Amino acid sequence: MSGGIDKRHGAYLPHWTRDGATYSATFRLVDSLPVSVLAGYVQEREGIVARAAANGRELSALERARLDELHSERIEAYLDSGAGACWLRDERVAELVQGALMHFEGVRYEVFAWCVMPNHVHAVFRPREGFGLSAILHSWKGFTSSEANKLLGRTGAFWQPESYDHLIRDEEEFAHAVRYVLENPAKAGLRDWQWVGCRGV
Repeated sequence: MSGGIDKRHGAYLPHWTRDGATYSATFRLVDSLPVSVLAGYVQEREGIVARAAANGRELSALERARLDELHSERIEAYLDSGAGACWLRDERVAELVQGALMHFEGVRYEVFAWCVMPNHVHAVFRPREGFGLSAILHSWKGFTSSEANKLLGRTGAFWQPESYDHLIRDEEEFAHAVRYVLENPAKAGLRDWQWVGCRGV
């Protein structure tokens, strides 16, 4: 991987990017995560970030790992419980989203693993040169929100505005991310779930 790590702040989450990097990303349906659940996560996240800022330093590797753990413990566990309307259980919508993930595979990005869960989506992927993380996520979510609403006969927000993304730093993290994505349906109690896969791993 080349270049240094850049950091930007979203509404709730910090985001780290680097040219040539691989990411694990999660985006969620708009009704999948109540404000109360997110608030608990945000409070603890802000405490970690504030302590580092008070000491005039960047987050340590351990602190970044704790942020990832918090996301996994709080957010992922809640999502896997099947909260919200779970529009992605509709095979038409799941197929639409999976198709969008793979549409520019090998052109704008390389997708290593993906999973369309009932109320959220995981992808492990590497943007190709000239295509940024935010732009790819925006493209996936923008296209699928419009088309899914048509299929479902509804209007309004479909995805939550902010996505979770993790910059993968080494082979161990990569293997863990791919394994997590591929095992997510079984972990959530979904049997014979077809909207999951990997390639080039």
